[in-house]
Amino acid sequence: MAGDYPDISDHGIIGDLQTAALIDREGTIDWFCCPRFDSPSVFGSLVDAERGGFCRIRPDTDDFVTKQLYLPDTAMLVTRFLTEAGVGEVIDFMPVTGGEATDEHRLVRKVRVVRGTMTFVGEIEPRFDYGRAPHTVEIVNGAGIVFASDAGRLTLHRIGGPVLHDGRRAGHIEPTGDGVRITITLHAGETTGVVLSSGDVEPRQLDQQELEDLYHQTREYWREWTDTSTYSGRWREIVSRSAITLKLMTYAPTGALVAAPTAALPEQVGGERNWDYRYTWIRDASFSVYALLGIGHIDEAEAFVKWLMDRIHESVGDDSGPLKIMYRVDGSSDLVEESIDELDGYRGSRPVRVGNGAADQLQLDIYGEAMSAIHLADTHGLELPHRGWDQVRDMLDWVCDHWGEPEEGIWETRGGKQHFTYGRFMCWVALDRGIRLAQRRGRPASIERWTAERDRIYEEIMSTGWNPERGAFVQHLDTDVLDASLLLMPLMGFVAPRDPMWLSTMAAMEETLVSDSLVYRYDPSASPDGLRGSEGTFTLCSFWYVDALARSGHTGRARYTFEKMLTYANHLGLFSEEIGLTGEQLGNFPQAFSHLALINAAVNLDYQLDHGAGDVEPVLWRGRRGG
Repeated sequence: MAGDYPDISDHGIIGDLQTAALIDREGTIDWFCCPRFDSPSVFGSLVDAERGGFCRIRPDTDDFVTKQLYLPDTAMLVTRFLTEAGVGEVIDFMPVTGGEATDEHRLVRKVRVVRGTMTFVGEIEPRFDYGRAPHTVEIVNGAGIVFASDAGRLTLHRIGGPVLHDGRRAGHIEPTGDGVRITITLHAGETTGVVLSSGDVEPRQLDQQELEDLYHQTREYWREWTDTSTYSGRWREIVSRSAITLKLMTYAPTGALVAAPTAALPEQVGGERNWDYRYTWIRDASFSVYALLGIGHIDEAEAFVKWLMDRIHESVGDDSGPLKIMYRVDGSSDLVEESIDELDGYRGSRPVRVGNGAADQLQLDIYGEAMSAIHLADTHGLELPHRGWDQVRDMLDWVCDHWGEPEEGIWETRGGKQHFTYGRFMCWVALDRGIRLAQRRGRPASIERWTAERDRIYEEIMSTGWNPERGAFVQHLDTDVLDASLLLMPLMGFVAPRDPMWLSTMAAMEETLVSDSLVYRYDPSASPDGLRGSEGTFTLCSFWYVDALARSGHTGRARYTFEKMLTYANHLGLFSEEIGLTGEQLGNFPQAFSHLALINAAVNLDYQLDHGAGDVEPVLWRGRRGG
């Protein structure tokens, strides 16, 4: 299968709340970083089919059909193989590690036949440090296999004793240079499998009961977590899957949410828009607070707000501003961008970038998203302590001083700083939410100054962010280019959803940026972003469009658009970052932005279909546990 790449959408995700793995429809783990989301890859054939490394379990024939599903209400992935001789399954999962950071993580691959007979072939070919670190292979008889390098260690543990058919072993193992090949034949009702462990652990033989215990413990964890959701609307299954996906992308020791668990998956196949998303963006994670609170997952929202406050405390007073736009999951901000020249990239999409050079950009909108998250959390009883409020005051004073500066903007373009309308609008949000919080809690604050600057921002956007010739709010000063980020204007309360200026803006967007239910972020040919090539429609923006439609009184169109968007999900209900011209998923996968926006659109649309278009503030109160 050299040089063969599955579609980006042909994957499911499993994880243990500290890292994650992607598994394609044919039972191949082709992406796994360890011990954290942002660690170098151990299996990376998704970005280089020949040198990236993989772990594959599949029938020994090419004549099979596959089906894939999640065990209901869990993050346990079932890959089914259907042949004329029998039906077999591989059940993949990662036992949850808990809230303490660890180097030891387990990938469990449970293999069984449910009808007839099937011979499985397992190939394990790890490649440490993005394929740059050589390793040794040691087969330990009766126990397992150790793959060891200076960059890490992976241990394979056997499950149970040898499978015997008519007194003969039904399987055998052989080395393949840098890996191993395992072949085994199973009859209906027989089960085996392997456990892959990272860290400094010795191989051992696990009995069948241990395998079953891991299976049941993991299943019960996910089912109990899913049961805490308060969502009971029209789209329960897809909302539940999106919530589980967001949970899978949350680093439990800190509460930080990564934008995606992958790096370098292209926004245009063969192009250079290949970014590393295995970090926590203030923007993405802040938006997740609304999604999580809206469906009752208060603990996760609280954990992120605590992480956010830690970042504000660390950085207030720096010349670059109170916050970086992104961090590693542990809160550190060393994200030096480099290209891994040894890897070819997904279907030849080079460079393969790790790290992210956008980390040092000035993006003013993050303060609005952060303050919106803090304000929402406060409405759910997650009140800031005195020290936290002091930090917020300092941050908002900084916003007062700097909101008028040019910046790089929400889409992290590399074409130079601009006076982006979205950045200024979100500075308005930051000050507005700060004022509300101070007044509701009776906290000391520079209310007069914050109010004056908030109002100055409003007046400036209404005068310079509005283009009368275009009849729309535009991307930045001195342009007539539209930008889908401004779909958040009515959602954040900056403009009334039926204001003629907003209805005119939405009509212009529908003419220029909307393609059926799909929405482009902006037109890079009209507003150069410093990069070659084009991109697909942005799934996040499509769900924002659903919400904007509903609030503007078009609930019927909003529902139809939402239902259309769901047809672009993959076979497991997962979304990447973008959708291409023929409906293919593009960019890093799965994407937190896409799934949190789906949850928000579903929750808000449910409420408006039941109560009429417009205000959805009661949604958050309804989402409270016991509310």
